Amino acid sequence: MRGADPRFVLGLHRSRRERRLLTGALDLGVTALDTSTNYLGFRSHQILARTAGDLLPKFKVSPKVGYFPGPDGAEHSLDSVRLHAAVEQAAEDLGREPDLVFLRNPEHSLREAAPHNQDALVQACAALDAAVAKGLCAAWGVASWDPSPLLSLINTTVPRPAVLMVRAGLLVGAGTLDAADALTKAWGLDGSKVWGMSPFGGSTSAPVWARIDPRVCLRDSSQLSGVQPAFRAAYHLPRVDSVAVGADEPAHLGELVGGLAGEAEERSVQEYRCLLRDRSRGQPA
Repeated sequence: MRGADPRFVLGLHRSRRERRLLTGALDLGVTALDTSTNYLGFRSHQILARTAGDLLPKFKVSPKVGYFPGPDGAEHSLDSVRLHAAVEQAAEDLGREPDLVFLRNPEHSLREAAPHNQDALVQACAALDAAVAKGLCAAWGVASWDPSPLLSLINTTVPRPAVLMVRAGLLVGAGTLDAADALTKAWGLDGSKVWGMSPFGGSTSAPVWARIDPRVCLRDSSQLSGVQPAFRAAYHLPRVDSVAVGADEPAHLGELVGGLAGEAEERSVQEYRCLLRDRSRGQPA
């Protein structure tokens, strides 16, 4: 199944902020970085700028906002003032305006503000719209771990993001995959505006990877090995243009980039999704 060339986004989430990783990424042609404000004690962007500030102009950088320091650790908020301030802070800490700012996991707060869900989402999105208009970032998006709670809220009153980021890969459940597709359609986004994240469900060493064969969704995987088939399949579960994934070692990064050479088989992907749906129907809610 051919389409647009898959894009690789280096996720600096829990990964170490080391120059050698960023220079290795550039050597491999990787020029996109995904970050978040709340890692490393809310100092992730400061550490990144201190470590490799001179390299950042060579990347498109997409920080996420939505979590803030709280009395009991990180807390989530859709407050428009806090979000606008977070975008300002990200630009200041990075030493440059981000190319794309994601509103991270809006469903986290929407569950806690049920009577005013849509208003809260509208105001949060409008705050990021305002940040773009003010020149604090070039564009904004939504990154959702569980898009299901958003589906009933999307209509013409909710500002449309430039990019939607959702979980992707063989470990994502049928309901989440279907919700991601439905949210993409509701916002009128094409495939080039959808990114995937967490393609290995958190770890490539989890026992589950010894029990499944990621090559099931690929046309010809003979040239792929190790984690490569699972990574390549993630671009089609659901269909995404880019996948953000972390790596601590340049060699691991190179292995993942090499996995982009594989091709997915549309029929096999759809059969796999049908199997997931059948399995989910047979399980208790």
